[in-house]
Amino acid sequence: EIENNTNLGNKIKTIIDKGQLVSDNIINDLIINVLSDKKLYNRLIFDGYPRNLEQVMNLDSCIKRYKQKISCVLSLNVEKEFIIKRILGRQTCTNCGLIFNEHFFRATNHNHSCDPKFLNKRSDDNEKTITNRFNTYLNKTLPIFDFYKEQNLLHHLNGMLEIEQIFEEIRAIITSLET
Repeated sequence: EIENNTNLGNKIKTIIDKGQLVSDNIINDLIINVLSDKKLYNRLIFDGYPRNLEQVMNLDSCIKRYKQKISCVLSLNVEKEFIIKRILGRQTCTNCGLIFNEHFFRATNHNHSCDPKFLNKRSDDNEKTITNRFNTYLNKTLPIFDFYKEQNLLHHLNGMLEIEQIFEEIRAIITSLET
């Protein structure tokens, strides 16, 4: 919605730019739009959703309504200090779309051909927002894991590993679902 510069996208961008989380009502409407799209039937990956029990219940209801299913839920466990460095160091090139990190994967002449002036930080990538979101995660998101654990859908992963290792673990989980 933001990339398409829709009215809803502009509203969402304003909320995100203030470091706030988008309301459940807006998120639920977006989810319904995606789940009702027959081209995407059982071919979706949600990142950062659901983030609370109300969203879990909405998603569960929508999944049933649109006759889809959740195959697995992945939880990447990462230490708080590492999360802070990942977020504070994040840079996105507004020209080519590549994502870099000042601490872990710097943009260099070898991996990025655009002018450094195109490297931007998100407006919500700041310590206050990170702290607020981490507290929200502890209080609102952690409880949803019990719901998915009861359904035997939850898989915990070590998010401190190298990206390639995490990818291989996720790949193994998805492959095991196909059999």
